[in-house]
Amino acid sequence: MQNKADVIVILGTGGTIAGTAAQASDNVGYTAGQLGVGHLVAAVPALQGWPLEAEQVAQLDSKDMSHAVWQTLAQRVAAHVARPEVAGLVITHGTDTLEETAWFLHRVLAPAKPVVLTCAMRPASSLQPDGPQNLLDAVTVARSPGARGVLCVAAGQVLAAADVRKVHGYRIDAFAAGDAGPVARVEEGQVLPLRPWPQAQALGLACVMRDTAHWPRVGVVCSHAGVEPWAVEAALAAGLHGLVVEGTGNGTLHQALEAALAQAQARGLRLMRASRCTAGGVVGEVPGALPSAELLTPAKARVELLLQLLAASA
Repeated sequence: MQNKADVIVILGTGGTIAGTAAQASDNVGYTAGQLGVGHLVAAVPALQGWPLEAEQVAQLDSKDMSHAVWQTLAQRVAAHVARPEVAGLVITHGTDTLEETAWFLHRVLAPAKPVVLTCAMRPASSLQPDGPQNLLDAVTVARSPGARGVLCVAAGQVLAAADVRKVHGYRIDAFAAGDAGPVARVEEGQVLPLRPWPQAQALGLACVMRDTAHWPRVGVVCSHAGVEPWAVEAALAAGLHGLVVEGTGNGTLHQALEAALAQAQARGLRLMRASRCTAGGVVGEVPGALPSAELLTPAKARVELLLQLLAASA
């Protein structure tokens, strides 16, 4: 057993970072989630000799992320954070839903130790994979004195769970933090903090421990030119418990949606209004408007509404 908190636990969930293609030149036609997390660690010579533990929690393409995996992941993160010898955790994850998983863990656990999600835009079989450097940087951040909270490390940037979003479909610097900017940078093995590490009040693991088959059903609809109210009507017919409306601009909604949303709200459907813009979110309170997701992306707003419903029924 270690005499001090210096162990880093690396949890694998699959993703492009663990993906392979038939040819090293193929950075698009690969299959995600093919290599175990132990293989990823072994591929980074600089990690050898460090006090690391690796555990495979899931093995999937993150576009297929599920509530059940989130539940298991939250349990494993909480268990390892509670161990006194553990300094921090790294989670290898796909890029497509990384921001959703990050927000889920941030709100449920709000860990006092660093929990660092990392990823890759190129598969492990690539001629120039970005995963090994991202993994090394993530472990470096997880070992950094004073670091805390749920973070994302990719392409040398350290982004907070509240701010991170995927903004590009194939560049290796595919993530950004909008107006907030990065929490820190990793340069030549050094963590350079730029602003305080994130803190939050945890909802607690207990609120997400019921069978995920019985979690509230929450969806997303988009306000757009020519929109019709059928999407809201379909949500009601399907028995959804909550609905995030992805509005234009500062969360504005097409008038064709407003009557249907008012009826849905009157029938007990919980609503939240987000913005489809890549930065800025929804600011200011408008009398009579739907509750605001503020700076959350529509995808993270859906997670937030889901968690609010879970907490309310706990």
